[in-house]
Amino acid sequence: MSPDDIEELYRGHARRIAGYLMRATGDAEVAADLTAETFAAALLARDRYRPELGAPTTWVYAIAANKLKDWRRRGYAEDRARRRLRIERPALSDEDVAEFSRLASDVSADALLDELPADQRTALRARVLDDRAYGEIAVAEGVSEAAIRQRVSRGLASLRQRIGGRR
Repeated sequence: MSPDDIEELYRGHARRIAGYLMRATGDAEVAADLTAETFAAALLARDRYRPELGAPTTWVYAIAANKLKDWRRRGYAEDRARRRLRIERPALSDEDVAEFSRLASDVSADALLDELPADQRTALRARVLDDRAYGEIAVAEGVSEAAIRQRVSRGLASLRQRIGGRR
């Protein structure tokens, strides 16, 4: 994946990612930081993107979910990638805060997940958003690990179709 591909992803999905992160954090400044970190991390990791594993949008949402998880664990946004790229923290105006609040009310990844069957939704949240192991999820759900893998795979395929991604 080239830097131009990352720029295209940013132009096409930064607003949705920002809205997702605003809903998750309730803080426009944190959402702005995490959005910047998401795309900085994508730029740094672009050589590791593997199209056979999913659409670029799925990959970027996974990075955003991981940045959110890191922030939640530590209570603040990790700014290592931002420092490496010398990206300064954006100063948010009142208009910026209002825009993040509006984005938070737009259709979200959570809304897309809510449209999935319950078993797929549960498996995807546990695996992708909570970063739990397949085996751990299987034990919690009382099914085989293969069943969980299938639920995650089907859920991701459905999400890719809904957001226009390719496999």
